[in-house]
Amino acid sequence: MMSKSLQVNPLDAMIASAQQGDHTVQNHLLKTYQPFIAKCVSEVCKRYIDPKRDDEFSIGLSAFNEAILAYSTERGCSFLSFASLVVKRKVIDYIRYMQKKPQAVSLDESYDTEKMENPIETIAAGKKYKQEQEAWYRRDEIMDFKEKLDTYKLTLEELTHLSPRHRDARDSAVYTARVIYENAALREYVQRKKKLPIKHLMKHVDVSKKTLERNRKFILAMFIVLSEDYVYLKDYLKGVGQ
Repeated sequence: MMSKSLQVNPLDAMIASAQQGDHTVQNHLLKTYQPFIAKCVSEVCKRYIDPKRDDEFSIGLSAFNEAILAYSTERGCSFLSFASLVVKRKVIDYIRYMQKKPQAVSLDESYDTEKMENPIETIAAGKKYKQEQEAWYRRDEIMDFKEKLDTYKLTLEELTHLSPRHRDARDSAVYTARVIYENAALREYVQRKKKLPIKHLMKHVDVSKKTLERNRKFILAMFIVLSEDYVYLKDYLKGVGQ
């Protein structure tokens, strides 16, 4: 039975208690937020999820527990927003893993006598499902990215016009974003102030003040991508600015 004081604690305080080893609070969170977890998993699987029968729910529950232990208010988002991303990502990874597992399928066009399914059609349906899932996942990331941009007073639309045209300029901007992300003091400043510490940044990168100011919004956007657990958006940064 949860104590009265625990019930009235803010969610962030409960998360902190769980991270400090309070298993009572941790178990309370896992039980209380099962409907939330099931909803997140259902959104990925596009079907009703039975917590007692579906393996995907177990994956989501485990991911929610990971989110409890990994969350920090310095991420600049609420715990539930963070947990939603972690749960959905883990379920997506699980689905991908299951789809990659080898399956014994006849190469002829014969039908399964029990399921009355054409195995070739089954494979095609599986591929289509995977494509639909990944398309949904991309949209989910972009929606979250747009929300994060809004906290920095940026929009996705203006970024399409602000992106440096030349490869060298883009590399330099992404490199600058990496420097900020990897430097604890600079990272904390940007997350708190929602702007670039240009004066201090010039001590860490060989980029002029004029260039930093011109590419300020793009650098901030790339910093957001580096700071979040994005899968598809980070593909854009692979090999860039390193």
